Amino acid sequence: MEASGSAVDLSPEEERVLIRDITIAAESLAKEGDIFFLITHRWWQRWLDYVNQDMTSSSVNGSSSYGSHHHDSASSSAKRPSAIDNSDLIYDATSEVSNVEFELHDTLVEGRDYILLPQQVWEKLHGWYGGGPTLPRKAINTGLSQTDLAIEVYPLRLQLFLMPKEERAVIRISKKETVGELHKKACEVFGLLLDQVCIWDYYGQQKHALMDNMDKTLDDVNIQMDQDILVEVLTDGNGTADSGCATSQQENGCTEKDSTSVIVEPSQSSLSVAEGLSTNNYASRSCSSEISQSQYLASPTSDLDNLHGTNNINTRAAPLGLTGLLNLGNTCFMNSAIQCLVHTPEFARYFREDYRQEINWQNPLGMVGELALAFGELLRKLWAPGRTPVSPRPFKTKLARFAPQFSGNNQHDSQELLAFLLDGLHEDLNRVKHKPYIKSKDTDGRPDEEVADEYWANHIARNDSIIVDVCQGQYKSTLVCPVCGKVSVTFDPFMYLSLPLQSASSRTMTVVVFTSDGSALPTTCTVSVPKQGRCRDLIQALSNACSLKNGEKLLLAEIHGHMIHQFLEDPLILLSTIKDDDHLVAYKIPKVVKNSIFLQFVHRHEVGPGSISSSVAWESYGIPLLALISRDILATGAAIQDILQRILAPMLGNEDIQSISKSDSSVNAAAHGTHEACLDSDDQLKDQEYHSKAESTYKMHLQLVDEHDTPVDLPSEEKPIVVPGSSTSLLLFINWSKKDLKKYDTHHFENHPEVFKYAPAPKRTRNEPLSLYTCLDAFLREEPLVPEDMWYCPRCKEQRQASKKLDLWRLPEVLVIHLKRFSFSRSTKHKLETFVNFPIHDLDLTNYVAHKKGSRQIYELYALSNHYGSMASGHYTAHIKLLDENRWYNFDDSHISPINEEDVKSAAAYVLFYRRTKGEDASTNIGAEPYANKNHNFSKR
Repeated sequence: MEASGSAVDLSPEEERVLIRDITIAAESLAKEGDIFFLITHRWWQRWLDYVNQDMTSSSVNGSSSYGSHHHDSASSSAKRPSAIDNSDLIYDATSEVSNVEFELHDTLVEGRDYILLPQQVWEKLHGWYGGGPTLPRKAINTGLSQTDLAIEVYPLRLQLFLMPKEERAVIRISKKETVGELHKKACEVFGLLLDQVCIWDYYGQQKHALMDNMDKTLDDVNIQMDQDILVEVLTDGNGTADSGCATSQQENGCTEKDSTSVIVEPSQSSLSVAEGLSTNNYASRSCSSEISQSQYLASPTSDLDNLHGTNNINTRAAPLGLTGLLNLGNTCFMNSAIQCLVHTPEFARYFREDYRQEINWQNPLGMVGELALAFGELLRKLWAPGRTPVSPRPFKTKLARFAPQFSGNNQHDSQELLAFLLDGLHEDLNRVKHKPYIKSKDTDGRPDEEVADEYWANHIARNDSIIVDVCQGQYKSTLVCPVCGKVSVTFDPFMYLSLPLQSASSRTMTVVVFTSDGSALPTTCTVSVPKQGRCRDLIQALSNACSLKNGEKLLLAEIHGHMIHQFLEDPLILLSTIKDDDHLVAYKIPKVVKNSIFLQFVHRHEVGPGSISSSVAWESYGIPLLALISRDILATGAAIQDILQRILAPMLGNEDIQSISKSDSSVNAAAHGTHEACLDSDDQLKDQEYHSKAESTYKMHLQLVDEHDTPVDLPSEEKPIVVPGSSTSLLLFINWSKKDLKKYDTHHFENHPEVFKYAPAPKRTRNEPLSLYTCLDAFLREEPLVPEDMWYCPRCKEQRQASKKLDLWRLPEVLVIHLKRFSFSRSTKHKLETFVNFPIHDLDLTNYVAHKKGSRQIYELYALSNHYGSMASGHYTAHIKLLDENRWYNFDDSHISPINEEDVKSAAAYVLFYRRTKGEDASTNIGAEPYANKNHNFSKR
């Protein structure tokens, strides 16, 4: 599509409409093999602010999803974005992967970190704005239908081991490429001929299968992310047969076991990304082939032996339950909820047996069995042998029929879907065909135990299903009239607990504060700012924390690759655009310095010999230093050395300070600003006579980066440095020698903390994290009813604002806990990002149960539904523990990957699934019998 003019010629509204129209056209014609491009969400948001500034509504007309990402503009007249800068999506270091130029960060999430654009849209924006780097990704087919497309943001990363040379290489390749293509790439990497090698599935550094069917895809042969591939040379240089594949089969990789290469464990870092463009007929997913993490081929071992001979080659086990669900377009909420339910052991066992005999075909409150049948069929597919992701379309069709609120392609709440599913499945599977009418009796002062059992028996008489057996508990509700003191006690069933969270309207941000004149040591300041605040709020908080003086101001900078990436000078920049894993520095500089330029000092240290034996290789590290100089003053090498010495002076060791003080006590500090420090550093700075002649004689190895980006040694002392009129800064490298490193205490600038970083629980924030027990206490706390929910007192004969107290009375086998992250008011919707520290093992609710008789109530987490991002453009995943394997996995639509147990906890946790462990007085394991064939008194303990 030809450009209709440069972006300079177009108004923001014209840009918006043109991109919208191109997007609609591109999405309607999307097909396998199409190229999509990643663009950083930060730049995309600036462009949205720019093109939507004149609109009264924040959403773009038409069906394109682009407007859905738009937030309030930073100002009434947003500036036109500068060049596209995707550097925050890629690693700074050169990629170790042989066949890719840029390697993406492993933890990127779509909608939070980046947006996927069709090729035509990217070409238009790139033509207008320039920049880069360009990050193309291909659309692949993930199902039987040609419309089941996904964007492979993270292609397979494979580690190739060449034997017997013991060489190693890492490559990226699509899971839809053939074995033949992998064969070809391996030969290209190692400089071999096709007929010289054979390749093996080398999972876990064990030979599993000879990959000799060149037409099969890597997905077909179950190759996984970060897996090892053995490339075995068949002939030596003289054409003589080497050990060969046949011999290697018998050796079963003995030589390879001696290799010192480290096996990389697939980690959470390659989990898939968030929801796709809302109007397309495909899910915009990163379908890295970790979906096949354990969905191995179901061929019997004997068949494999017949194929390869009895050569003792190990075949992988075939754990079930690791099948993903295709995203049908904003259906991640449904996929997350379904995976949690189907991995509930009691449900998995029940629906894989003959549950149809329990379907209640006549229940007017149910779905005539259709919901139960659709769910049971889907569960069986997800637990069947194999590894191909399953399309939940038939289930979604049934769901939409009985619950129209879940129809279409809009995003929904996974907890609301769970509530509907549990209730709907209960009614479809209710064993009570004719519900009796039961009149509640007055308590008449009877013991709570008697009344509670009566309420529960009445409930079971009308509601008896696998859902009640497994998920329903009972709580005690006590109402007290504030006027007459009338006490009303009821015992009601519950399916899940919805626990309140403390609202988090603020956010903590960590920034390192440097002076530009060496008047104080660097300090790390952690401040609290409004979550929806702007840069001016952060600067004000930092100014207070480090006691900024009247003649000073703070200049905020973002650091990438140990260099200043950009200055955040606009006070209206939204703090929400600063990510938790960004690195910020605030520099104290004079308020008024006319006609000035910046000196940026970047630290470098030796990393070993370079390409020439006599040279030294240097690597950037640490936090850069910053100073201001006036253009009106002639800059020389000596002057720059003096400026650097002033900045570094507080970091001098005590011996160096004393020697300098003794050698010359002349001080020239008056012209160089303040001596105020953020930290209690008086002892360290008591001898600040660091502007002495003795100090100025000490020279660091400095290199100036010229206009050709080439570092050259700083000119001689008297030779002036020419600063181009268009330049606003000079970049200098400090090449730290071993002698210099001994002279200065450099730890002050070596480590740069992130803006905010979760640490392993329970020390995830500066304050004690919110505990799940605290949330439970808040849920059970006595409190007055809201005026809209008054209680009719039977004694007063009037509506009263009674106090209400809840107590847990009877707990279910599976306890579902909903963390109330979403709050709604008349005009706003808000998500609480509060981190809740919930136990994975040994959730002890014994003391929370008002009915004290019975065994201890100990629970263990086995599943949770996560929500990432905002309410408008968030994404759901599930963390599931396969109990047979005792291992956790991340279920991200069709993408499945193993995760460590410590990675299960996060601020994204939304719905928790706990399963009761064996109590102290229990004699049998819970749920040992098939539910369809037992006497149905599971909950009647």
